[in-house]
Amino acid sequence: MQFALFALCYFVLLIALVNFFTIRIPRNSSQISKSVTVLLPMRNEQDNVADCVAELMAQINVHSLQVIIIDDQSTDNTSEILTKSIGNDSRFTVIASTGPRAGWLGKVSALQAGFEKSKGEIVICLDADVRLKPDAIARAVNQLDDLALDFISPYPHQIANTLSEKLIQPLLHWSWMSTVVLRLAEKLPFTSTAVANGQFFLIRSSSLSKIDGFTTVSNQILDDVELARSLIAAGFKGAVTEGSDIAHTRMYKNFHEIRLGYGKSLHKAFGGVLGALIAVLFIAATGIAPVLLALDGYFLGWIAFFCIAFTRALSAIRSRSNPLYALLHPISAALLIYLIAYSWAKRGKIQWKGRTV
Repeated sequence: MQFALFALCYFVLLIALVNFFTIRIPRNSSQISKSVTVLLPMRNEQDNVADCVAELMAQINVHSLQVIIIDDQSTDNTSEILTKSIGNDSRFTVIASTGPRAGWLGKVSALQAGFEKSKGEIVICLDADVRLKPDAIARAVNQLDDLALDFISPYPHQIANTLSEKLIQPLLHWSWMSTVVLRLAEKLPFTSTAVANGQFFLIRSSSLSKIDGFTTVSNQILDDVELARSLIAAGFKGAVTEGSDIAHTRMYKNFHEIRLGYGKSLHKAFGGVLGALIAVLFIAATGIAPVLLALDGYFLGWIAFFCIAFTRALSAIRSRSNPLYALLHPISAALLIYLIAYSWAKRGKIQWKGRTV
């Protein structure tokens, strides 16, 4: 058993090492000629509006930019701040949503409404709390073209300030960097290995049109991953790339927000009860069992632990977070298992921005 556990952790380390040295990084910031449409859903985003709009206005080397902001029934000052922030910039259009379409979730419905008004050859889905460097869009679009792919997801740097954030948020990046051989998934795409992040997601408009926009994910909480799967199923190719140098975001500010955020989605992350159980076993086997074996005097337990800690450190270096928290991975793993269980216990009952999801 000890050797099997070590072999598993060593295999995970090999995947992380391969990805560390081969992950795609957007570097080409030259002028782009293709037209770009940014779809930006907003619901009660008064704290993010001004900065988000300002950074979109500051984008360079983008010849033709259209920004469609969908105000999804905000009840705070989002609308007023939008009007003030946009001013007379003709590149920006605001759609006042009347709410989700029947059978649709709010964010996906908003994206579809924006897509139906889009004109760009490249469609970018962007979250309001994502901050972009001035050349972020140019570098991302150039990467899409240089790789001749149909979609890419430059993964933003996840800012973590509180202890709970530092323990949990790095697991997002680590989860795919240590389990999916990214170059292989890019060349030989399968729906089971699809990775995407809706915070910053680029798609060719022609590819999105062929799957009828966002209709295939109309009621999917994990709309980003499911959209990637729909694109792959339709014969398109894409990849997750390292976007930490061009974009960053702070998803949650405390453990309460983390629990609600993960609680609304984790029960959908693994394809059902069996998938969730397998995920929990994997997290426990790689995150908790090595330490338990090590404390029980098994040398292979220590080796397995340091293999996994090294994968976390590699992920942290790539994503520009603190690699020292890799040593606390057993605590992170235990918290993630708790969040999976919480999500299953609370599925369909969690309130997110005033709506039950």
